[in-house]
Order: sequence, then C-alpha cells, then structure tokens
Amino acid sequence: MLIGAALVAVLAGTAPALAQASQVIAFAKGNDNASVKGAIVGDTYKDYLISARGGQKMGVSLITKAAYFNIMPPGSTGEAIYNSSIDGNDATGVVLPRTGQYRIRVYTMGAVTRTKRPVPFQVSVSIMN
Repeated sequence: MLIGAALVAVLAGTAPALAQASQVIAFAKGNDNASVKGAIVGDTYKDYLISARGGQKMGVSLITKAAYFNIMPPGSTGEAIYNSSIDGNDATGVVLPRTGQYRIRVYTMGAVTRTKRPVPFQVSVSIMN
C-alpha cells in the first residue's frame, strides 16, 4: 500500500549527530516513492526525513560517484540499520523495526571529504507495506 504523505531524510554514521542540512520531502498523493537531487561538499552531509510504520519496507537508491547513505531508525544517536558504504548504494526491502521518523543521511568518506568540490547525487526512497 502507499503512504499518502511522508517525510524523507538522509543519514551518515561518519558525521556528527546534528544534521548540517536536512530536507523534508512529501510523497505525491497516491505515490509510494520520492526522488530528490542534491550535492554535498567536503565533510558535510544532508539528511532526509521520512515517517513510516514498523514492519513496512524501505527502499533507497543513491546515484552518485562519491557518496554513501545510512538509514537510521527513530531515536538513533548514529546507529544505522543500513550502511551503503558496506552494503551498496541500492537498499531494497529494509524492514523498518518501529513506527516513527527515519533519517537517510547522504555523506562522503576518505579523500573526497577533504576537497571543496561538490559531489552531486540523486536519492530515491520508497516505502512499501
């Protein structure tokens, strides 16, 4: 089934706990997915927030050449239920453990964090029952 309206967020376990930038995205009426483009520079990151129910499945796909994402559950202090730097930039069927606001954090690692060049990305998020 579809979530009529949801909030989306992007996460990175390598960054500080407070978001440097965050964006709320609402799913269009009747859709169970949303997509957004952005860019990060150096060791910054961008968070997207999405509200979902426990037991639903989340899919996240990140198109980029030099960034990663984490999915963090409600109340997380940095712990991720999915880490794309380990598991890849296409998460499918991630079962959500509880109801609340999830954070998807897009971030960079390594030498890219020391540059001043923007790292463009596109992140797509879906929620399924």
